[in-house]
Amino acid sequence: MHRRSQCAAGSTSAFKARTGHLALLSLGMEAPTHIRSSVDTERTTMGESAAQCTSSTVRDAGISASALPVIPPDHPFRTLVLCFDGTGDQFDEDNSNIVQLFSMLPKADRTKQMVYYQAGIGTWSSPQVATPMMSKISKMMDEAIAWNLDAHVMGGYEFLMQVHTANDRICIFGFSRGAYTARSLAGMIHKVGLLPACNHQQVPFAYKMYTTTDELGWKQSNAFKKTFSIDVDIEFIGVWDTVSSVGLIPRRLPFTTSNTIVRTFRHAVSLDESRVKFQPNLWNRPNQKEKLLSITDQNQQHTAAARRHPSKKMSQHLMERTYSRDTAQPTDIDEVWFAGCHCDIGGGSVDNGTEHNLARISLRWMVRECFKTNSGILFDTEGLRSIGLDPDSLYPLVQPRPPALPIGDLRIQPIPPTKSKAAATAENAAALSQSTDTEVATRAVAPLKSEEEADLHDALSPIYDQLRLKWWVWWIMELLPMRQRHQRGDNTWASHFRWHLGRGRFIPQKNGLRVHRSVKTRLEAQTEDGGRYKPKAAFDLERTTWVD
Repeated sequence: MHRRSQCAAGSTSAFKARTGHLALLSLGMEAPTHIRSSVDTERTTMGESAAQCTSSTVRDAGISASALPVIPPDHPFRTLVLCFDGTGDQFDEDNSNIVQLFSMLPKADRTKQMVYYQAGIGTWSSPQVATPMMSKISKMMDEAIAWNLDAHVMGGYEFLMQVHTANDRICIFGFSRGAYTARSLAGMIHKVGLLPACNHQQVPFAYKMYTTTDELGWKQSNAFKKTFSIDVDIEFIGVWDTVSSVGLIPRRLPFTTSNTIVRTFRHAVSLDESRVKFQPNLWNRPNQKEKLLSITDQNQQHTAAARRHPSKKMSQHLMERTYSRDTAQPTDIDEVWFAGCHCDIGGGSVDNGTEHNLARISLRWMVRECFKTNSGILFDTEGLRSIGLDPDSLYPLVQPRPPALPIGDLRIQPIPPTKSKAAATAENAAALSQSTDTEVATRAVAPLKSEEEADLHDALSPIYDQLRLKWWVWWIMELLPMRQRHQRGDNTWASHFRWHLGRGRFIPQKNGLRVHRSVKTRLEAQTEDGGRYKPKAAFDLERTTWVD
């Protein structure tokens, strides 16, 4: 049985008395123990109906979401949330949005939600590395060319293998190459399924099956899944600025650019990142040839013909379309572009405690999307307030956002003078030592600005362009000819070798472009010397849909 969460306003019995015995008892019922396959639609409908019942119960009782310690307060399923940090990122003095998100997730009640955090590529080495020297070399290779990508993916896979039960919802988040790891994990689950608990010795073999991309490998993977695994779906994938490689060796793993078992996909993308090895890994749209392949009936003519002729070379995209599993609904996809470079989108460009920065905008947007799509993820209301979100604007119903505030006399801020990390750490420690516990606690729960006011100040925060700030590191890559590949507006693919030379990102715009409204605020503002913001990636304002 799932235990019901308590309201901050009183005990469970008091809450029950106010809202009605029958409604709350129905929320505590144990879910049916079936494996999600042909009954995906039924499971989704039941879960959403119960979630709507919870929302209606709270709304009808006149209870404010701000009075609850956790929202949603309950649901008839358990949520498994996995968070993969960015390249070189871990819990430190300049945390990413992944750490910020993880800090807002309740962790106490394993019957309602279980959470998993993995530090970024380049921060840890495989357990098989024996000596400290080899461990250090392994970390360096991992940061350069994703040397331990397999260990990162299998780590998340083993967590799910051990804890997943029927009716659980899986939600995965990631930033940078952690975003690629998140999408690779979803891809592995699609291609080889999820092994039953305690099958640890099978995991490396399952990963090998996943990474084998010739036609025989695809057939063997399909047979492996039918023999050993179960089919599970991914409820929500939320990623910040996905890149597959920042080293010399690119990685392209199956189902990382499209995946039919993903119900909802949200992607915050940078408008101003211009490093050649940080090209965006966007969700792919099927081209005309791929549309001929069935993704809803693998026995149809085109799919059967493709499998009858293994000698005919097929692109990986075609193989993915051929072996995609039937799902009741297509993936709900939204990729939104934000002002700022890579770490201005996913976080980590400024020290913890910096009042305003660009990364807070995409973090608030991602959390709002979790509520809009009924993902089932539980959030601490105090954590929501700490990033400028009003819990009452998210639950029980996501409220439309008011218009953006006028800029007035505000200006786009330059990068402040830098301090050494040692000096900044010493200052923070000194300030903390002079504060009482009460003062620290008061600061943590102090009333914050409205979301609109936070957006305004965050939108005018500095951009941290590493190609300019650390040019001696990154311009080497810009001066080497690199293979670059992107999907055109007509869904065909373009590939070429060229010197990148710090060019802005290519944005396919034929089908329109979705840009966060904070970019419009920044475009209308001026710098202290009267200059204007010009995004590195060129796009047509007339084809732009502004997203809030």
